[in-house]
Amino acid sequence: MTSLGVVGLEAGYVRDLPILTDVDLVAESGRLTTIIGPNGAGKSTLIKAIAGLVPISAGRIVLGEQSITGLRPDLMGQHSLAYVPQTDNIFRTLTIDENLALTLRGEAGVRARITELYELFPALREKQREKAGGLSGGQRQMLAMAMALTRKPTVMLLDEPSAGLSPKIATEVLDLVRSLTDQGVTVLLVEQNVKQALRVADHCYILAEGRNQIDGPAADIAKDPVVGEIYLGGKRMSAA
Repeated sequence: MTSLGVVGLEAGYVRDLPILTDVDLVAESGRLTTIIGPNGAGKSTLIKAIAGLVPISAGRIVLGEQSITGLRPDLMGQHSLAYVPQTDNIFRTLTIDENLALTLRGEAGVRARITELYELFPALREKQREKAGGLSGGQRQMLAMAMALTRKPTVMLLDEPSAGLSPKIATEVLDLVRSLTDQGVTVLLVEQNVKQALRVADHCYILAEGRNQIDGPAADIAKDPVVGEIYLGGKRMSAA
């Protein structure tokens, strides 16, 4: 199992206009860490910066004991790191089976690994010959997670997997995300569904205006009256 650390991170899409400023974070090995915060807080920017999709102007990202600051996205697999974006995360014109096989191209034991994934995601096994574009929203997210798991990553980054799903299906998807830790995977989850995120997470970080605000055990954050004011009362947290 591998931990993931972010130290003093400054990042943004445009040089000299950072969205994130001096952000620190630790996702402990084999645990689920969630990032929550108001819209525009920089949550997705943070996870994309870790995945090498947003330029970093300062700070470090460490995977285990190795620096992966500025890692090229196409090299994530070599570092046992997987990223599941919120949208456009499957090949809609291919079948479920073809999506999984495509991510395993060039690997040995393709069928055996796909069989293992169907054990984890039985709903996909039942539809393995169907085009992915015809799946429900929840099933598409399951397929995206299965594709990310094909090469057995030690760390998985997920960007709002419950977005656009019904409450029931969102619960099922986030329960599956939680179950990844049972496989020894370190999970870093960005999630807008605050109550559900705190339910499944071990540790929580709250971002606002691109900065760290609060972090601690998810169970404690869920009981924090300040969090209640921000998310249940509509009050926006300002940066310190």
